Amino acid sequence: MAKEYDVVVLGGGTGGYVAAIRAAKNGLKTAIVEKSKLGGTCLHKGCIPTKALLRSAEVYRLVRKSADFGVDVRDAALNFAKIRERKNAVVAQLHRGVQSLMKKGKIDVYEGTGRILGPSIFSPVAGTVSIEGAGTDNEMLLPKNLIIATGSRPRVLPGFAVDGEYVMTSDEALEMEELPASILIAGGGAIGVEWASMLADFGVKVTIIEASPRLLPGEDSDISKEITRLMKKKGVAIFTGTAFNAASLQTGDGKVRIGTENGKTFEADKLLLSVGRLANTENIGLENTDIEIENGVIQVNEVYQTKESHIYAIGDCIGGLQLAHVAAREGIIAADRIAGKSVDPLDDTMVPKCVYSNPEIASVGLTEEKAKEKGYDVKIGRFSFQAVGKALVYGETDGFVKIVADAKTDDLLGVHIIGPHATDMISEAGLARVLDAAPWEVAMNIHPHPTLSEAIGEAALAVDGLEIHA
Repeated sequence: MAKEYDVVVLGGGTGGYVAAIRAAKNGLKTAIVEKSKLGGTCLHKGCIPTKALLRSAEVYRLVRKSADFGVDVRDAALNFAKIRERKNAVVAQLHRGVQSLMKKGKIDVYEGTGRILGPSIFSPVAGTVSIEGAGTDNEMLLPKNLIIATGSRPRVLPGFAVDGEYVMTSDEALEMEELPASILIAGGGAIGVEWASMLADFGVKVTIIEASPRLLPGEDSDISKEITRLMKKKGVAIFTGTAFNAASLQTGDGKVRIGTENGKTFEADKLLLSVGRLANTENIGLENTDIEIENGVIQVNEVYQTKESHIYAIGDCIGGLQLAHVAAREGIIAADRIAGKSVDPLDDTMVPKCVYSNPEIASVGLTEEKAKEKGYDVKIGRFSFQAVGKALVYGETDGFVKIVADAKTDDLLGVHIIGPHATDMISEAGLARVLDAAPWEVAMNIHPHPTLSEAIGEAALAVDGLEIHA
C-alpha cells in the first residue's frame, strides 16, 4: 500500500531539506527521500567541510605572522590529522542538527534511492516514488506534489580517470589524509581558487591551470585581476588561457605529469579537477514522465514547475546558479507555490555570490562589464581597505570595494568586494539591491567606526566623488 503525502522531496540536500521544512510549516504532510546523508553535497562534500579547512588554513597563516602583532609563537606546526578531525566534527554536528529539524517538523525521512514511476495502479499520473535500498522493502510514496532536489556531482574532464590517488575531484580531495607537497588545479573558478588559497596557506606548492583568459571569469574583471595578483603574492603559479591535453596524462612513482595544448608540461604530486558540476538527473525515473531535460538539466518555469505541473525541481539539478543559498530559496518558492501562496520569482541579480579564499570575494548584481553590455551608462565608486582603520588593525589591507551604478538613474547595479570578511559584508549590499537603493542611500547608512563595513560607505560616496578618506 502506497503511503500518501502532500509533498515528497526527492533529495535531502540544502534545497531539499529547506523545501521540506517550509512545506511542513505550511501545514503540508511531508516526506524526504535521501540515498545518503541529510545535508547533501553542501554539508558533507562542499560548503561546510571546505570552509572548515579554510578556517584552519586562516589560523595557520595568522599564527605564522603573529610576530607582526607582537605575539611570539615559536615552532608552530601543522597537524593535518587534527584539522581533518575538526572538519569532521563540524560536519557531524550540523548533520545532527538537520536530523533534529526533521523530527521537529514531523517530516518523515526515508533512506534509500528514490525512483519516479509513471502512471500506474498507484496513480493515474506520474510521480509515485519507489524507494529502493537496504531495508526499504521497495516502499511506495504517493505524493500530491513532488519536489526533485537531487543536486549535482563534480564534472570530470574527458580522458581523465579519477583514482583518488593521483587525480581527484573535490570529493576525493576532502578525504586526503596527508597534504601533498605539490598540486595542479585544473580550473580557476570559485572552487579552484578556494582550494588553491587553502593549500597554499598550508604550504603546498600550487599551480592553477585555467582555460579562460582569467581567474573567476564570472566575477568583475577588477576582482579577477586583484585575486590573481594576491594568489601570485602567496606563491600560487597561474596559467590562464591554457588547456590540458588529456592524452598526455601520466601517473606513477608518486607524480602526475601532463602537458597542455600549447606544449607546456607540468608535474606535481596530485591533480585536482575543478571544472564545474553535473546535474544528477540519471536513474531517478525522469524517463517515466513528460519532464524535459536540456543540456543535462531539468527544465522548469519561474516557480520551478516542470512540464508535469505537480512535479517541481530545484537546486543544482536545474542548472543556473549552483549555490546552496539559491537552492534553499528555490525550495521555499516551490513549497509556498504548492501551498497556494503568492510567490515572487527569484532574480539572479539579487543573489550574493561568495568565494572563501584569502582574501575573500563577494558580489551581488551586475559586473561593470555586464552592465555595459546591457546598455547602461555606468559610474564607478571604489575604495581600498588600505584606508580603513579596522583593516589596518586586523593586518588585512589587501582588496577593495567596488560599486557599479547607473549614471542616468543613480540605481545601484552591482557591488563587488575583495578583502577581509567580504562574504559577511555582502549582505548589506544585497539588502540595498532588494530595496532598490541608490549609492547615496547606502552612504546615508551610518557605518560604525572602526569597522570593515566603512569601506562600503566610502565606496558608495566615491560613486559621486564624495569619498572622505581617499
